[in-house]
Amino acid sequence: MKFFSILGRYVNRQFILNFFVVFFAILGVIFIFDCIESLRRISGREDVSLWFAFQYAISRVTKTVEIVLPFVMMASSMITFWKLSKSNEFVVIRSAGVSMFGFLYPIIIATLLLGVANIALFNPLAAKMFEWHEVLSYRLASHNPNAVLFSSKGLWIREAISEGNVLLIQAKSMHQEDDKTLSMREVSITELDDKAKITTRYEASFALLENNVFNLKDVKVLENGKPVKSLTEYKYKTTIDMQRIKESFIEPNAISFWQLPDTIAFYEHSGFSATRHWMRYLNLLISPFLLVGMMMIGAIFMLQNTLRGSKLLLRVVSGIVIGFMVYFSSQVVYTFGVNGYIPVWLAAFTPTAIILLTTTSLLISADEV
Repeated sequence: MKFFSILGRYVNRQFILNFFVVFFAILGVIFIFDCIESLRRISGREDVSLWFAFQYAISRVTKTVEIVLPFVMMASSMITFWKLSKSNEFVVIRSAGVSMFGFLYPIIIATLLLGVANIALFNPLAAKMFEWHEVLSYRLASHNPNAVLFSSKGLWIREAISEGNVLLIQAKSMHQEDDKTLSMREVSITELDDKAKITTRYEASFALLENNVFNLKDVKVLENGKPVKSLTEYKYKTTIDMQRIKESFIEPNAISFWQLPDTIAFYEHSGFSATRHWMRYLNLLISPFLLVGMMMIGAIFMLQNTLRGSKLLLRVVSGIVIGFMVYFSSQVVYTFGVNGYIPVWLAAFTPTAIILLTTTSLLISADEV
């Protein structure tokens, strides 16, 4: 059965329609719960508006889309295949000499296209929304809905220096000299008060972090209400060390699929490990095939010539249980990869490869019956 054939378009139309119905239904439920959680968090806060709560809830929704997408794919495929089996359309198609994979071919292509659209189009939006959610969380915690919005590009480090006061450090480029020394270029150190307003800013062309001291070169000091000072060098004491910097890297979820390669190169060139970002990149790269695997799980449980009440319920429950087991196992392997217990490529590709090989073998067996 060809992808653009009349029958292929008919099956794909039902499949894609069911996919978006399930997707937006689940998204709506998640949004309602996020709105309730946002209202709970701002209750009693006169400095936070309902519009802020709405933005906070919207920014949280995209964080859960990637988690629920495989289950949406499995649920939509189960609904589609159940309808085709119940109406005997699947029996008629098989009687016409179409093999199991001949029937699934257009749906596999549609699933891959949906997966590619997810990482190419939706993922950049989700990354922006994740970043925006982090900013809103900071504004909520700082009790100032109009706090300064800082970009997450490059290296940003946040440090609490006193009660309510924080320090933000940004560097355009950096390089690890040894285990205790880090050199940086185009560095800015910004001090903020308890209202998240800038009090002092240090801008330097070069900085060397060593023994919890930033040795700044060619420094400009900007203070509120005072003229700009120019210094040849300046020593800025801090509690930040190499381990703190490693922990302060940008969250991989806040970086879009298209920007991840440059980010990985940035960190590796700086001498740090980019394992988390590699895992994120490979996980996104393989995600369309994971969606195909989840769709094929739905096919295994719902593509039958006859469906009876008790058996239908058993198939639905079995499909849901298997789907959760697959997702849980993939997350365990993902954690092993992030922590360096196994190679990142093995952690990213193995779960999906196992799912595809298992479902393919089961569908081939069903095709021979």
